[in-house]
Amino acid sequence: MPPTEEVVCTADDCFLDIFENHYTYDVPDEFSVSELSCPVCGGTDCLERVEL
Repeated sequence: MPPTEEVVCTADDCFLDIFENHYTYDVPDEFSVSELSCPVCGGTDCLERVEL
């Protein structure tokens, strides 16, 4: 199964609290949350991966 991550947005002015990111099988190993942007506020440095 391709990996799935839960990601939170920590920006004070953003109303999104958490979203799931579903990857495909061909995602590079070095790809990380730092390369994503929040789908609501567009921020990149405010995203953190949820550790379960």
